[in-house]
Amino acid sequence: MTDAPLRLKPVQLRLIAAIDAQRQLGLAAEAMAMTQPAASRMLREIEAAVGARLFDRHARGMEPTLIGRALARRARGLEQEMRDLAAEVDQLRSGRGGVVRVGAVTGASVGYVVPAIRQLKAAAPDVEVYVDVEPSDVLARGLLAGVYDLALGRIPPGMDPREFDAVPGRPEIVDLVVRRDHPMASARRLELAELTPYDWVMQSPGAPIRVAVETAFVDAGARLPRSILNTPSLLVMIALLSSSTAIAAMAREMSDLLSGPEVGARLAPLAVREEIVVAPYHMLTARRRRLSPVAERLRALVLDELDPPHRRGG
Repeated sequence: MTDAPLRLKPVQLRLIAAIDAQRQLGLAAEAMAMTQPAASRMLREIEAAVGARLFDRHARGMEPTLIGRALARRARGLEQEMRDLAAEVDQLRSGRGGVVRVGAVTGASVGYVVPAIRQLKAAAPDVEVYVDVEPSDVLARGLLAGVYDLALGRIPPGMDPREFDAVPGRPEIVDLVVRRDHPMASARRLELAELTPYDWVMQSPGAPIRVAVETAFVDAGARLPRSILNTPSLLVMIALLSSSTAIAAMAREMSDLLSGPEVGARLAPLAVREEIVVAPYHMLTARRRRLSPVAERLRALVLDELDPPHRRGG
């Protein structure tokens, strides 16, 4: 088997495709911005390299042989592949294409990542986006391992902050959420002590939102709830809230979504007197890894959502 066709240059393949399309050497040369003698010489070189005649010359023009037809077909395919490659490179370079993977804690994903992704997809529909909602320790490890391009979370204790580039985000406000017809749903300025007897649904011990809730109970001098179901699953939380008098602690962004008309979950935040606040999360990237253009573009959009006045110079 000869490998001569593999050694043909792109310009030679384009000439074969042009002759096949035009069926006239002069017209093919014009399309290639070449002189006819130069095109004729190049065709002779191609046929010598391949070891076969590619076109039969007739009075009406040039007719491809079987080998010529096969080469022309492949040449057109390669030319289209190169055009597609050029377009793809342009998209990747400009941030209009490519893949970006982002992770976020729950509240940040709803409040800031989703709106930023909507903007990105509106401007660059070909971009492929993957989103994970995970605790900060999972996000930080995934960021350093290359699982995520960027993450909205906190740097966990025990991890070296110097491994990350961090832009301060926002503190999370925690809502205590119940079903709309809960016995406490219509009360105003509730004391945390009034909520101790109820069943609670919370993240596992040590999770930032749970720590903030427990700290708020201690600061208020209230007894901590004893009946707690531990789960990170939002679906489990919603199911329990909808079917019982349980109380769940969640980020305000998630509370607003679930209690609003868009979702129709028939849930509502309690009017608690004490505001419960979690330490701010950050926009995190791995310090030693450069972001792709599309990841950098999404990062900028998320930062716009987090702090519009600052990003706009206000």
